[in-house]
Amino acid sequence: MQKIAVVDYGMGNLRSVVKALEHVVEGKQEVILTSVPEQVLQADRVVFPGQGAAGDCMRAIDDYGLRDTILEAVASRPFLGICMGMQVLFGHSEENMGTECLGSFPGRVRYFGDRHCDSDGNRLKVPHMGWNQLNQTREHPLWQGIEDGARFYFVHSYYLHTEDQSLTVGACEYGFEFSAAIAQDNVFALQCHPEKSADAGLQLLSNFINWDGQA
Repeated sequence: MQKIAVVDYGMGNLRSVVKALEHVVEGKQEVILTSVPEQVLQADRVVFPGQGAAGDCMRAIDDYGLRDTILEAVASRPFLGICMGMQVLFGHSEENMGTECLGSFPGRVRYFGDRHCDSDGNRLKVPHMGWNQLNQTREHPLWQGIEDGARFYFVHSYYLHTEDQSLTVGACEYGFEFSAAIAQDNVFALQCHPEKSADAGLQLLSNFINWDGQA
């Protein structure tokens, strides 16, 4: 039986991710929540979730001894990053007075700002919290069965600005358009929470557990 490892580094409500995965696998694959590097690297697929601040996230990754494990998983098997698990795949975050991240992909994570506004000058709340449309900017196997513009659940004050626009497979509008989903080779990552995004989120997780890592 194939295994899906959900990386546990003490950041966020990981049980909701595990429960959503268990729902879509229907007993056909084993879902394990683990902080043990060997168990992560023995898995066929890896899910890297996270909530909280970038600095705390990176400290926790190092405290758990998971930095090299995550980097190896990114390079070697179907890998899904969720929320903070997407942001720290990039080089730098403005959060916590600046945080150096894992650097698997080129780009920076920026703050929406204390006076974030829409195109008409109306103030927008930060964090960006709630349901918003996720627009598919290019085809990918994880979009199968999901309508373009489907609504997903977001909670974040920082957004990805990637230097390589070819990475972006999904975009969201909140005052301006930002990269909300990225993909390259065996990696897919998104800013929103599929485990909290009803049918569209469950479909994406179902697509992931059946994905061979080929785009």
